[in-house]
Amino acid sequence: MNRSTLALRQTLRLGNTVIGGKTTTSTRTFNLHTNAKILANLSKPPRTCTGCMDNISSSSLREFSSSSATIESDARAEARDEHLLTKTTDAKRMNESVGSDDNIERKPTRLRDVPISEVLKSKHTLRWVQPVINKHASVRKSIETCIENGLSGMMVVDESMKSTVDDNLIERSQTSLEKGKVVGMLTSRDLLRIIAASLKEDENAEDIFKKEVGKYMTPITQVIYARPEETIGTCRSIMAKLGVKCLPILKNGRVEGLVTARDMSDYGLDAAERGGKKHYLESVSQRVGLSSNTSMAEPPAYLRAHLALQQKPLFMNVGCDELPHPYKTAESCGISRRSYGPEEDSHDIELSEDAHFVTPVMLPDETGLEMREATYVGVADGVGSWREYGVDPREFSRTLMQECENILREAETSIRGKNIQKGDEKFRRHISPAEVMAQAYERVKAENIIGSSTACVAMFDGLRHQLHFSNLGDSGIIVLRHIDSTIAGTLKRDKTKRREERVSDLRIAFVSQQQLKSFNHPYQLGWTGEETDGEDTSFKNASESCTTSIHIRRGDIVLLATDGLFDNVELEDIASITLEWEERNGFIRDGDIASRDKRWEAGSSMTNQSAEVVSDLAEQLVQRARDNSVDRKVDSPFAILAKENDIMWSGGMPDDCTVIAMHIVGAQSSISE
Repeated sequence: MNRSTLALRQTLRLGNTVIGGKTTTSTRTFNLHTNAKILANLSKPPRTCTGCMDNISSSSLREFSSSSATIESDARAEARDEHLLTKTTDAKRMNESVGSDDNIERKPTRLRDVPISEVLKSKHTLRWVQPVINKHASVRKSIETCIENGLSGMMVVDESMKSTVDDNLIERSQTSLEKGKVVGMLTSRDLLRIIAASLKEDENAEDIFKKEVGKYMTPITQVIYARPEETIGTCRSIMAKLGVKCLPILKNGRVEGLVTARDMSDYGLDAAERGGKKHYLESVSQRVGLSSNTSMAEPPAYLRAHLALQQKPLFMNVGCDELPHPYKTAESCGISRRSYGPEEDSHDIELSEDAHFVTPVMLPDETGLEMREATYVGVADGVGSWREYGVDPREFSRTLMQECENILREAETSIRGKNIQKGDEKFRRHISPAEVMAQAYERVKAENIIGSSTACVAMFDGLRHQLHFSNLGDSGIIVLRHIDSTIAGTLKRDKTKRREERVSDLRIAFVSQQQLKSFNHPYQLGWTGEETDGEDTSFKNASESCTTSIHIRRGDIVLLATDGLFDNVELEDIASITLEWEERNGFIRDGDIASRDKRWEAGSSMTNQSAEVVSDLAEQLVQRARDNSVDRKVDSPFAILAKENDIMWSGGMPDDCTVIAMHIVGAQSSISE
């Protein structure tokens, strides 16, 4: 084995960045008193050293490939990801450029380190397709374009509009200029959603295919993009976290192309690896064709209890609590204890700029034959800086939440006793949280209430075990769930403790996406007395909120809260407080999920007890947020994130805090609210 091959193997074994033959790790946070030199270097991008790869010959690559042939087939994908992407010709070129090592251009050693621009170049070299559709194009035309061109997504353009990007910055062809201005993005998943939603409304196929895609696209303000210099690893992470499968690559105000997960996987393969006899024998022959006796497996044993429960509706017990900013008075709001004075911390909730609502309503199901209960909840966090302009920040958030409740009550009243017939499809569905938010926002503007706030509105559908929500800004939702890590896999385990030391498998199962213009600057619903246009505004419409649905299980605990909670209490601490509440009230004992499931099977849901004490959980979380917010010695999540954004902040973040705690149970409570 020659030296270059040994160096190659040593490099491939390293899991992190290789610098000087040592594995490096990064520190997530740093103390306020960290050395100034370290602080100065935090904004510099990390360096990737590939010094071990300087002298790799084509024979070395063949020797490495031969020695790796015995690796199990299931590990080949990972091995390829760690394999050198440099082709034989590149290796020869590196060997030929003898001389100073400083003059040799370093090549990426791992697939995840390759700039995404290289993937785009490779894709365009094989086949150039302009991923563009006009905003007035029909659904039929869009589907045909996707299939004919093999596209997973397209940029939507308005040919009547021209881009305002300075033409001196980039070279533009006449064809590019004729395409018009990009106004949004459309994916194959969006097309399926259009069809599915239309079928639920009993629309005929011809009407569905005639719809214009511009009405259903993702608006340009919500499109997630990548930059050419960002790596495959970064793009993979973004796509996984946000649940997107296409990323536009943006450079100087121009979309260079779209990259998909498949494009990134294909980049590590050349033509010889995709076809030929060897490829077929290694990758296809043992995996093609299913037996005529093939059937679907039974659900795993640990899921059968939950699947049995899915046949029954779920119910929700709700508790709320709130506290104002600790240094707030009727006249002002102090930024610290010194500016506030010696008085006790404020507890007058009338001073809080947060607002919320909880509204159970009876609405018809999709058949229009039965009425079903749906519970809507929401929080809004008024923007306190309006106080500087003589505007009461509380009025906007409170009116917004009040109008949300009014809209739901009006919808319930309008259909009560109504015999819903064919053609009344708009009454045969629940009102989505985004619709509630949008209508309430329009009413607030119609009343000419100046101000702004973040907003999060959710709807619990117990029959389908779904939580639908729309979130704009930095309020949000988290779901806590008991996940048995013994059988659910190592990725769900608490890695900070050994199995025998863990007392519970309560995990954060979901965290909603926040929307920020910049650090501590969330997007908002707002009104200044007139409409505001432009991409630089902080104001957004309800249609631009993060809207999604999540599956809910019996025993889950859902928390809807303003940023006063998330800025001051770590998610792990929220889970610990919640577990302590569960154990104190007997919902779980010693972390034993099996015993709880047996209790459920025996018909003991403890629903009434849950209804009585769920408010205690909300109160505990609000109080912990208050305590942490005034603690100047321990860095809060806000302080940690501030330092990561080069802002010096220590301790907690005093703020209003509202928490709505929801406990998912298997029977309806008999306790009247």
